[in-house]
Amino acid sequence: MAGRLPSWLAAPPSPVDEVRDPAARRLIGLEIAVMLTVTLGLSAVRSALSLLDSLLSPTPLADQQVALNAPAAQVGVVDLALQLVRVLQLVGWGALGAYLLLRAGFPLVKIGLDARRRGRDTRDAVGLAALIGIPGLGLYLVARALGVSLEVAPTTLDDVWWRTPVLVLSACANAWAEEVVMIGYLLTRLRQLGWSAGRSVLAAALLRGCYHLYQGFGGFVGNIVMGLVFGRVWQRTGRLWPLIGAHALIDVVAFVGYALLPAGLRL
Repeated sequence: MAGRLPSWLAAPPSPVDEVRDPAARRLIGLEIAVMLTVTLGLSAVRSALSLLDSLLSPTPLADQQVALNAPAAQVGVVDLALQLVRVLQLVGWGALGAYLLLRAGFPLVKIGLDARRRGRDTRDAVGLAALIGIPGLGLYLVARALGVSLEVAPTTLDDVWWRTPVLVLSACANAWAEEVVMIGYLLTRLRQLGWSAGRSVLAAALLRGCYHLYQGFGGFVGNIVMGLVFGRVWQRTGRLWPLIGAHALIDVVAFVGYALLPAGLRL
């Protein structure tokens, strides 16, 4: 039929029963608010304030730089320890989201965190990484050309022995935290509150864009698109590992690839 949406874009039937009890609904809403306050919701507020500061600076946005992985201390061993603490914090955020779903009666297999389809999950992760990563780079270059994005340096860590392992760990921890919290946890809880598939994906995607505002408007738009695609793919497939894998692969390529490039070839 003309104008019909592809099957993966069509709203899927909800695998989650809506909670009707008013007291239970209030608790779910409170839990979501607390969860986001201590994790990525607070990051969104901090990111918006960072962008506001950049916009109010006399230096044009396009001439400013933000580093995704920057030194946290002057002494090498302390810097390493702080980098690992940040990784552990991100792992904890994702683990908290998974734990709250378990406590609510959702086994991890129901959100796609099981090892039944390792081969297919790996294949899908590579495909999603290409689908999101390549256009994402193009969008960043366009935003830079338009002057609405800061220069994003994936890393400014010194060339020390632990830089590459820490960048890989950081990429994986980012992917784990964001996809478990924003997709597995948040979409499940919003559906319990009766939100439609499209409305819940849009809300999660907008929040994902907001906590990337520190990169400028290019990062905001690019991450909204990523959130929309990832959210709908999860709703259609019920698999979370491909999203985590794709996100991790994109970040590993960006972080490690940037670190290994000669300074003259960096974007």
